[in-house]
Amino acid sequence: MFKRVCVFACVCVCVSDVCNVNQQNKAGYTPIMLAALAAVETPKDMHIVEELFSKGDVNARASQAGQTGLMLAVSHGRMDMVRALLAHGADVNVQDDEGSTALMCASEHGHVEIVKLLLAQPGCDATLSDSDESNALSIALEAGHKDIAVLLYAHVNFSKAQSPGTPRLGRKTSPSPTRRGMFD
Repeated sequence: MFKRVCVFACVCVCVSDVCNVNQQNKAGYTPIMLAALAAVETPKDMHIVEELFSKGDVNARASQAGQTGLMLAVSHGRMDMVRALLAHGADVNVQDDEGSTALMCASEHGHVEIVKLLLAQPGCDATLSDSDESNALSIALEAGHKDIAVLLYAHVNFSKAQSPGTPRLGRKTSPSPTRRGMFD
C-alpha cells in the first residue's frame, strides 16, 4: 500500500506543474515511463496517470536502451496503461536501440490482447525488423506463441489496411503436400 501511495503522490507532484515530466532520472526514465509500469487500482489513480501522459512526451525514449513508456507497459502486460498511452499519442512503430517495437515486445511476452490492440492502431507496421533482422512474427514463433504468430501472419498477409508495397511475410515457394507449413 505504501509503495502505491508513494508512486501516485510523486505523479501528483509532476501533474501539478512542479516538475518537468520529460526529465529523465539517473537510470534514464521519465515520470511517464515509470507511471506506465504502475498498477492502477482506482479510476482516480488512472485519471492522475492520464493527466501526466497529457503533459509530457509519451514517445520519449529512455537514455540507456531507448525504450518508450509504451514498450515498458507492453512488456509488463499493463493493458490499461497501453490503452492510455495510445490515447495520448504513443507511436506503435518507435524502435528502441536494438530496433524492437512495442509489437515485438508483446509478441515475445505472449500478450495476445495487447498484440490485437496494437495491430488495430492505424499505421502499425508488423513488418519492421530489429537489429537481428527479426520481426514480430519471427519473435512470436521463437517464443512459442503460435496464437500470436497466426494473428501477425494474418494481419500482414490479409489485412485490408495494408498499403501497396508493404512486404508480406511467409514463404515464397508454393505449398506442396510433402512440405510442412510454418504453423504445423
